[in-house]
Amino acid sequence: MARKTVVIVGAGFGGLAAAKALKGADVDVILIDRTNHHLFQPLLYQVATAALSPADIATATRTLLRRQPNATTLMGEVTGVDAEAKTVSLADGTTIAWDWLILATGAAYSFFGHPEWAEDAQVLKSMEDALDIRRRLLGAFERAELAGDDPDEVRRLTTFVVVGAGPTGVETAGTIAEMSRQTLRRDFRRIDPTKARVILFEAGPRVLTAFTEPLSAYAERALEELGVEVRTDTMVEAISDGVVRANGEDIEAGVVLWSAGVAARPAAQWLGAAAARNGAVVVRPDCSVDGFEGVFAIGDVASYAMDGKPLPGLAPVAKQQGMWLGKLIRARLEGRPEPAPFRYRDWGTMAVIGRSRAVAMLGGLRMTGLLAWLAWSMVHLMLLIDFRSRLTVYVNWTWAWFTQGRGARLLARLP
Repeated sequence: MARKTVVIVGAGFGGLAAAKALKGADVDVILIDRTNHHLFQPLLYQVATAALSPADIATATRTLLRRQPNATTLMGEVTGVDAEAKTVSLADGTTIAWDWLILATGAAYSFFGHPEWAEDAQVLKSMEDALDIRRRLLGAFERAELAGDDPDEVRRLTTFVVVGAGPTGVETAGTIAEMSRQTLRRDFRRIDPTKARVILFEAGPRVLTAFTEPLSAYAERALEELGVEVRTDTMVEAISDGVVRANGEDIEAGVVLWSAGVAARPAAQWLGAAAARNGAVVVRPDCSVDGFEGVFAIGDVASYAMDGKPLPGLAPVAKQQGMWLGKLIRARLEGRPEPAPFRYRDWGTMAVIGRSRAVAMLGGLRMTGLLAWLAWSMVHLMLLIDFRSRLTVYVNWTWAWFTQGRGARLLARLP
C-alpha cells in the first residue's frame, strides 16, 4: 500500500506543532509556507521597535525539521485547494497531492470594510511588516532631524498613531513611547524625541478588554505614565494621506499602525466551506472541516467552539491543536483508539506595557508591574524555539534593562 501524505499549509505555531507531532510516523509530511522561517509572533513588535533583530525571533523551518526524515519543507504560496482531487495549488502552478490536509494559515488584519486604509496604515503580522515599521519609525525621527527648522513638520513626523488597544496595540504604543523618551532622547541635536506624541485609539470602553477591569485600568495608567495618549470610546472614521480622523478630529501622523481587527486567511474560500464572521473555517470537535474528508483547520484560520464559545486567536491554542491533531492522525494511521476531542488548556494571558510594566492572568493569579514583567519575560524566553534565540534575546533584554538602549536601530535608507 502506498505511503500516505499529510500536507500542512502554514509553518506557524499550529502547523509546526502538527509536523513535529508526526515525527517518526509512517507518513510523509509536507510543510508549505510563504516564507522559509518559523516566526515567534508575540515578540514581532520588538523587531518593529528596534529592540530585537529578526534572527532573534525567527528560525529557518528546514533547520527545525532537519532531524525529522519524514518531513519536507516547501517555500511557496498556496492559492487553492481541490478537495475532490485532494491537491493544493501553489502560485507557481505546482500541485501537491495529499491524503490529509491541515490548514494552519493564520489570520491577517481586517480594516472593517475599508481596505483603502491599508495604503496608509501599517500592520504587524510578518517579518516583512516588522522591518517596514522599524524603517518608518526610525526614519520619521531622521526626517524630523532634517526638518528641524520647521516645527509643524517635526510635529507631524513625530506623531505616531496606533489603532486598537489589544495586546499588540498596547505593547507597540508603550514601546514606541519608551523608545522616544528614553532610548533616543540624547541622540538628536535639532529635535527633542521626548516630545514625540504616541496616540492609542480604542473603539471600546477600555484597553486590553480580554483582561479584568483592574488589570485594564493598570495598563491604561502605565501607558499614560509613559506618555501615551490613550483615547478609548473613539472610532476611527478615516485614514488617508497620513491623516487619521477619529471622533471628528483630524490628526496628522508620521506613522499609523493598525492592530484593531483580524480576519482569517481565505482557507474557507478555497474549500467553499462554512465560515464564521471573521472568515475562519468552522470546524468540528476533531478540528475537521464538515463535508471535506481528510481536511482539518487549526489556529487562527479555524473557528473552534469550546463550551459554546469560540477559542481566541492565540499562539497556545494553535500549538495545542497542532500537537493534538498530530496524535489523532498517528492513531488513525496505526489503528489505535483516537484521543478524546480536543480541549484547550488556558495557562493564562499576558501583555507587556514597557520596561518593568506588564499585566498577567495566570489561572486565578493576577499580577501587575515588575512581577508580571518578569513572568512575561520568563514565559516568552522559554517559548522561543531554540536555545540560540533564548540566549540572544536574554542578552538583549538585559542590556536594554541597564542601558535603556536598543541594538537594532540600523537604517540603510530613508523611507
